[in-house]
Amino acid sequence: MEKKLNLDIPGKVSELEVLLNKVLPKNIIYRLVFGKGLEFDGYKDFTPDDDASLIDWKATVRAKKILIKKYIEERDLKFVFVIDVSENMVFGSTEKLKCEYIAELSAALCHLILISGDRVGFVLFSDKIVKSYFPSSGTRQFDIFVQEISEPYIYGRASDLNSVLEELTRTLDRTVSLVFIISDFVRMDASYLKNLELFSGLFETVAVIVRDPLDKTLPSLNKEIIIEDTESYEKLIINPRVAKNVYERNALQQLNFVKESFNNLGIDFLELSTERSFAEDFAVFLKERIKKERKIKVENVY
Repeated sequence: MEKKLNLDIPGKVSELEVLLNKVLPKNIIYRLVFGKGLEFDGYKDFTPDDDASLIDWKATVRAKKILIKKYIEERDLKFVFVIDVSENMVFGSTEKLKCEYIAELSAALCHLILISGDRVGFVLFSDKIVKSYFPSSGTRQFDIFVQEISEPYIYGRASDLNSVLEELTRTLDRTVSLVFIISDFVRMDASYLKNLELFSGLFETVAVIVRDPLDKTLPSLNKEIIIEDTESYEKLIINPRVAKNVYERNALQQLNFVKESFNNLGIDFLELSTERSFAEDFAVFLKERIKKERKIKVENVY
């Protein structure tokens, strides 16, 4: 029987876009969310339909009427998805494997960008770069993207984001506006930090951490089970109830290391769990980026 991933890409594309239209102000587009792609173009009179946060109070005082800033949108922005397709991702205890969850998430984001007229490229990696496509626009690019991440054969081998980052730092087009790195990051340790720092220094980077509940805890089973390391293929017999506390402590410690590393490097990140839909969490993340960008802009004025 032919293997097939459990995907509902049209449904997830629609779910994300409908939710974003509800929770984000109408004139806050994703370029403002991502902090790039807007060029100041003067002032205009404020109307009730405008976003009050764009009011320039200094200009308002001088003109004795309420003015807001106008921006010109830069066109042809380039976004790149760097997606983990290692055998680590072919795992799950919920309705979706991690690879299925990531495929739906990345497709929904890809569609959001492409319908705004910009370009999307992608890099699929395991222990090396498996597939890569230059940023391009249009429905054909979306179809190619969906076709590649939907193919079961693409998933496998060990995960080595560290060496992939080293290669991308040398080869990725410097005109790329933003890079999404989407992985579970369960293999990330201190050896990643140098390459992450170099990469994020060249490209605005957003990390999306996708984990299954079993990445954090073991089931309460009072029986022996066999677990296998996906890289070394070493097998170990454990009793989940006995190993549960140690497993949870180590998993939490590793996850905290990942988050602290991203914070220290100035990399925005979003943590997602396969047990809940990504749309709401991603919408909240975008709203937080809006707040962050507004704060930076206000601080720069003064």
